[in-house]
Amino acid sequence: MERGLVHACAWIVKRDLLLLWRHRAEAANPVLFFFVIALIFPLSLGPEPQMLQSVGPGVIWIAALLATLLSLEAVFRSDLEDGSLEQLLLSPHPLTLLVMAKILSHWLTAGLPLLLLAPILGLQFGIAGYTLGVLLLTLILGTPALSLMGAIGVALTAGLRAAGILATLLLLPLYVPILIFATGATAAANRGLAWGPQLYMLGALLMLAITLAPLAAAAALRIRNS
Repeated sequence: MERGLVHACAWIVKRDLLLLWRHRAEAANPVLFFFVIALIFPLSLGPEPQMLQSVGPGVIWIAALLATLLSLEAVFRSDLEDGSLEQLLLSPHPLTLLVMAKILSHWLTAGLPLLLLAPILGLQFGIAGYTLGVLLLTLILGTPALSLMGAIGVALTAGLRAAGILATLLLLPLYVPILIFATGATAAANRGLAWGPQLYMLGALLMLAITLAPLAAAAALRIRNS
């Protein structure tokens, strides 16, 4: 049973990555959006290094949040279109773990590219060294939480008209604490203050999301198909 479950989860991740490769142009849109948003802000703020360093973490995080929202609709879209969502619901394996595999696929295709681009964008804001390391830590903890919480909103609105707008309205209140603690930790590091408490809170939010988000998303999918 355990081997079958691992095989099923690996198949889901492999399938989603293959679909991403077949639709590379569409999948690249959130990443390009993230890059362009973070690239335009320094041009509008001016060349003052102190200002760029102070607002840089917030700009990068807002761009990451918006890019994640842009990519969330694809989490269950292909499953709805080809009927494989019903197969997931009928699977003998726990739906919660299968949903977790879907969320992992989303983070690999949406969150990981943002994490890899962040050092380049951080340098253009003058964020380097110690502060850049803290920024990357917040993204390592925060971007998976965005994908996990995002799966709840997508599962609740799957198949509805204007699903993207509805999911955004549902998810923004959940994303605000992540944004606050992530930018707070980087800002504290930039000023030489203690940033550990904010990072611990971000880690606690990630653990809470790992525990509850797959359960909530699986329950929403069951209700949708009941």
